[in-house]
Order: sequence, then structure tokens, then C-alpha cells
Amino acid sequence: MPDFDLVIRGGSVVDGTGAPGRTADVAINAGRIAYVGRVDDAGTRSIDADGALVIPGFVDIHSHYDGQATWDDRLAPSSWHGVTTTVMGNCGVGFAPCRPDERDRLIELMEGVEDIPGTALHEGIPWDWETFPEYLEHLAGRSFDIDLAAQVPHGAVRLYVMGERGARGEAATPDDIVEMGRIAREAIDAGALGFTTSRTTNHRTSRGEPTPTLTAGEDELVGIARAVGGRGVFEVVSDFTDLAREFATMRRIVSESGCPLSISVAAEDHRAPWRELRDLISEACDDGLAIKGQVGARAIGVLLGLQATLTPFSLAAAYQEVAQLTLDQRVTALLDPARRRAIVAEVGGREHGLLTRFDRMFELGDPPDYEPEAARSIEARAGAEQRDPADLAYDLLLADGGQGFLYYPFHNWVDGSLGDVREMLGDRHLVPGLADGGAHVGTICDASYPTTLLAYWARDRSPGLPLEWVVQRQCRATAETVGLLDRGVLAPGMKADLNVVDHANLRLRPPYMAFDLPAGGKRLLQRAEGYLHTFVNGEEVYAGGEPCGALPGRLVRRSHSF
Repeated sequence: MPDFDLVIRGGSVVDGTGAPGRTADVAINAGRIAYVGRVDDAGTRSIDADGALVIPGFVDIHSHYDGQATWDDRLAPSSWHGVTTTVMGNCGVGFAPCRPDERDRLIELMEGVEDIPGTALHEGIPWDWETFPEYLEHLAGRSFDIDLAAQVPHGAVRLYVMGERGARGEAATPDDIVEMGRIAREAIDAGALGFTTSRTTNHRTSRGEPTPTLTAGEDELVGIARAVGGRGVFEVVSDFTDLAREFATMRRIVSESGCPLSISVAAEDHRAPWRELRDLISEACDDGLAIKGQVGARAIGVLLGLQATLTPFSLAAAYQEVAQLTLDQRVTALLDPARRRAIVAEVGGREHGLLTRFDRMFELGDPPDYEPEAARSIEARAGAEQRDPADLAYDLLLADGGQGFLYYPFHNWVDGSLGDVREMLGDRHLVPGLADGGAHVGTICDASYPTTLLAYWARDRSPGLPLEWVVQRQCRATAETVGLLDRGVLAPGMKADLNVVDHANLRLRPPYMAFDLPAGGKRLLQRAEGYLHTFVNGEEVYAGGEPCGALPGRLVRRSHSF
């Protein structure tokens, strides 16, 4: 009888430790890596990986599948991009704990913060839980294409404990803090990986109200962290407008609780300079405090289009008159010369605003170009053609029956390049994250970050990043950040989550709009070419980008303290 269930032979193994790649076989048995090296045993199944890259499955620590995971067994688009474990419940938003009369509030919060259609959430979520442990039990009864882990969201906890007072952002009483801490600890003890909160003005409900956690006091944050203790990670997104004071709170959270801390880091206009935040993180680490930053793999960019949530014309009165029509009807209306003249005149004559920055707007292309040259901006192209940029954008959005998209990079897009992103990705205290799989479904499609890391930063860009570094950061470093120590490395005893990749031909496909959420809700999706085989728990889940039928992914519960 064969000794191994599967042998992947002769691939270039980059094992996730940061060590140089080497030609080796990888043997798998009973869902675990059994051996890496020369394997003579044939195995029950054998895959020829000659000329291919063999790497651990990607561990994505920042997603928002909190709703989707309750009705869908495929956590796409993340699972299409080599991700074998994803962690949801970030940014303080989620669906547990929740009393029946609070469901609408949590849906409005998720809809506003993460741009997930409320109609889809209302129809899709079964709501057969109230407490967070009950929510985990619901997920534990389901099977997925990849593994899934959850964190307990501060927004839901605050509403559960404080009701309207919490929604209005009132200060928590000492009794409130004790109860929130109890609920957080109960969730961690039931298997949540950590606790998350949001302190950014960007996060608002669909009614425009601030997230309930925006102004939570230092005593509230530290009190909850103490209750969690070293049993879970504490994740924070903050504007850091008062950097010194806010980071002092972050240090206090870690020093008084023993919780590792994970902070979103981005280069953007309204936050503190990211390098100053990076330096404070480095100083804290030197002082023995476990703090990591999460960074994106490219600019956080909005997709503008007739199928998307936003267009450059969304505020024009002549566009608003047809905005609610079906796509086909809207395209017909927009082809009317009189309407076109009215929209272009109104948009072209407006001062530059968020939706009319044609100097920072690009045709994305196929394959998508996420670091385009300034000469390719809509404004530059229109200038070369001696036409109004709004007129050119109008044509591009009408292309392909109105299915065209324009790319508008904002955060991390500094001086028209991704130079700052490269610096972030190369820092040992910052890990790849912020892919937001499952969220921003009408505006942003960044769940493909892992493919960008592997194809762009580790192959195409100059200067780029070493392949071994990129794999180590997206596999082992991310896993360690959230305390998942049984994955992210190809070594005996580790989980058999891995990818076989045609690295030379790995490429992203353009994003597209699908209408497959509950109630016909829309979402941006993006595929990739070049993932030959993806395995979760030793079972093949995707071959050549197509599902194999197996659903070996499960809820992952926290199993140890930091």
C-alpha cells in the first residue's frame, strides 16, 4: 500500500519560512504535510509539478465574509486567489452577538461600512443565533471550500450591551465595560481568534451615522482587552488624527492585557503619515510589545462604472434621472446626444471632487494595470485628444454594453506610484492584509491582493520583492499574527494547505460584476489564471481555477493563548 495520500513531485518549493526555493517533492497524508524532500513512494495520487511553484496556501487575515459564510459554501473571490484560510469579523462589524430587534441595525452597519447590499443580507442570513458562541456553532455546522476563522466585532457587542446609548456613541459605564469584556471573553473561549474595533470616520452606517465604536473611550478599549487577555488578537482600524495619543492607547491595550495588536496601515491624506505610525510600531516591538501593522498589496482603488455603486456622473442631475433604470435601459438613455451633452457639461464644469478626479482615473485594462503611468490617466488621454475628460470617461463607461470600469486609486497611491506600498511590504513589522474579501462589493475588488503579491511584486515589478519574502509574509507571517500556528509553512506536521502555481504565467483577469448574492444582489468578482492546484486539508478544492467539488474547509477555532 502507498505510504502517502498524495505526492507533489519535482516542483520549486518555497516553503513559507523565507528560505530559498529548492526542487523537492511534497508528500501529504491524512490532511498533513508528511515529508518534504526526495520521495520514492508513488503515493495514492501523484502530481507532476516540474516547472511549477509549490507554496503554502495563503492566510488572509482581513476579510468580511460574516454574512456570506452563513449561506455560501464558497468563499469567493478569495478562494480563487490561492487563499486557503480567511479571517473575518474585522473592523468591528459583524452579526453576533445580536438580539432579534437589533438585526436591522447590524445590517445597516455592515451595509454602510463594507458596501454589502442590505437586501442580500436580509434575505441570506438565517439568524439562528443570538450569542457569539451560537454564531460559531452555526458556522461549525457548515462546510466551505477553504478554512474560515472569526473575530468578535466591537460594534455588535456595544449595541448588544448598551442599545441606543451604544449606537449614539455615548460613553460606556464601568458596568457596560465589564459586560462587554465578559462577552468578548466568552467569544474567545468559544473559539473566536480575537476582538476587533473601528475608530475611523470613514466607517458609517447606511444611514450615514458613525460606527458605534468611533469614540469609545480608552478605558472601554483597555477594559475589554484585559478581559480577552493573551487569549486573542486585538484588531484596530483608526484615523490616528492624534497619533501620539492614539498610539499611547494602543500600547496600553497590549501592555495591560497581553493581547497582540494588529493595526491597519495605509498611506492616505486624512491619516497620520504612515511612516510615523510604522516607526511607532517598530519602537513598540523593540520594547517587547506584540504589535503588527496590516498593509495592502496595491492601492486601495474604487471601480467606477454603470454597474458599480458609483460613476463619475453620479451627482449630475441628468444622470440621476436615469440612474435607477436597468443597465440596458440606462445605456440607451445615455446614448441620447442631448443627455450626453447635459451630463458632460455639468461634470466637466465642476470643481475637482471625489468622483471627478480624472487625473487619478484610469482605464483598468486586460490584464489590469494597478500601477498605470500618469500619461494613461483619463485627463492626460483627453488632453492628447483635445476633448473633455468627462466625454472620454463617458465613452469608456458605455463600452461593452455599459460593462466598462474605470479605476480610481486613492489610498497608497503616492505621487502616482506604489513606491510606498513596496516599502510597507518590505517591513518586518508589517504584514499583508486589508484584502476585504466579501466586502465593498459594488466599489472595490481587492480580494486578489495575494495574486498581486505573487505575480506583480515577486515577478513583474522592478524593483520588486524576493519571492521567498512575499510567500513568507502572506503565509507564515499572517498566520502567526492571528495565532494560527499550524499552517503557512510546508513542513512535516503542518496542515496540508498549499498551492501549485504556474508562476511564469500567473495573471489577474479584469474584475466583473456578478448578480449572484441573495435577492439578486450584485458583487464585483475577479479571477486569476495560473493556479494549477489548490489544496485544503490535503483535498484538492480548485484545479486550473475551477472547483473540484470538495468542501474540506471548516470553521477554525482558537486553540491556544499567545
